Amino acid sequence: MILDKLRFRGKAAASDDYIVALDIGTEFVKALIAKLDDEELKIVGVGRARQEVSDMHSGAIADISGVVRNCEEALSEAEDQAGLQAKRVVIGIAGELVKGVTDTIRYRRPQPDRPLNTAEMEFIIEKVQERAQAKAQKQIALETGNEDVEVKLVNSALVGIHIDGYKVSNPIGFQGRDVAVQIYTAFAPMVHIGALERVADELSLELMAVAAEPFAVSRSVLGSDANSTFTAILADVGGGTTDIAVVNDGGVEGTKMFGIGGRSFTQTIASEMNLSYADAEKLKVNIGHAQIKASVDKDVNDAIDKTLEVWLAGVELALSEFDSVDHLPNRILLCGGGASLDKIVEALQTENWHKDLPFTKKPTVHHINPSEVIGISDTTGDVNDHTFITAMGLLRVGYDTIIGSGEGDTIKEKLNRILRI
Repeated sequence: MILDKLRFRGKAAASDDYIVALDIGTEFVKALIAKLDDEELKIVGVGRARQEVSDMHSGAIADISGVVRNCEEALSEAEDQAGLQAKRVVIGIAGELVKGVTDTIRYRRPQPDRPLNTAEMEFIIEKVQERAQAKAQKQIALETGNEDVEVKLVNSALVGIHIDGYKVSNPIGFQGRDVAVQIYTAFAPMVHIGALERVADELSLELMAVAAEPFAVSRSVLGSDANSTFTAILADVGGGTTDIAVVNDGGVEGTKMFGIGGRSFTQTIASEMNLSYADAEKLKVNIGHAQIKASVDKDVNDAIDKTLEVWLAGVELALSEFDSVDHLPNRILLCGGGASLDKIVEALQTENWHKDLPFTKKPTVHHINPSEVIGISDTTGDVNDHTFITAMGLLRVGYDTIIGSGEGDTIKEKLNRILRI
């Protein structure tokens, strides 16, 4: 593409030490360029471009050429700031047809006295992934009405391993008869993944990884600590979808997505008040501003409350599907542009939506701050709020991919490679 050549002219080509994260959201494309510096990622370029209403649908790409144009704009801005062009990219995938579940498989070893080795672990993990893929395929086929739908594994992460009921962080070398392995896996339809591969190709970028966005958010706050006890509900409220991840003792229990985000609130305001989408969006982001007449402010609030009721029901339904969890975490951490709406935070804090769910007490709610993201620092000063957390999580997935793709011989590196896709 001529456009690509123009974009790259006059900019230094980056070494393999740089990663691009592309968060292709319903409202905005965000691009972050980061340098791998020892065990830390340093953000050196930030770009953002607004999407057209027709570019995305329910978190998935609807117009590839439109999305490519917007990615081009965001990338150019990030590259201008960084003064270079990175060539490897991690792209996020969202939408209701992205399925993330944690599956447990129990394996009875024929020779319990023999120490577990990597080959045996690889066999066990493959069995878990096969089972998860069959389940995801069946669920997506049911929801789309297409029995021949193809799905592909996009993320996989070890949640926990028990040998004869005893939890271990590294199973290699242990003896025992019964091995229970919990692995989080996320699958997406090939048509969605194919669209992202096309976007990367059009941008002349090498696609390192595709990540389910709620999984990326969980990676942003978990870091590399194998013994992490981090426990929370993570909610990424985007323009088209709300993505939820439940993390328990450092392990992703599962992810759920539903098709209500910030755009739904704007559309309700536009419909109720007979306004254009652009005017409704302006009113939404300026709610409570002194310049807005009291009568208009009331109408906007009433419209928001209608959608808020449906959104809260979506959160409740998504969390009710985590039926393998005894208790849900008592902490909700928010990110994404839709979470900028104060009424969402207020509703989670004050409404009784949680009363029928297995919480031990009323959950606390707050936004994730970029400073809470482990192993990533910002040198630009532009990554300053919760709307960048998903893109930072994608950088983290890129880091994991680089670390896990080496040919190291330690047990941890071998286990990492088993889980790489």
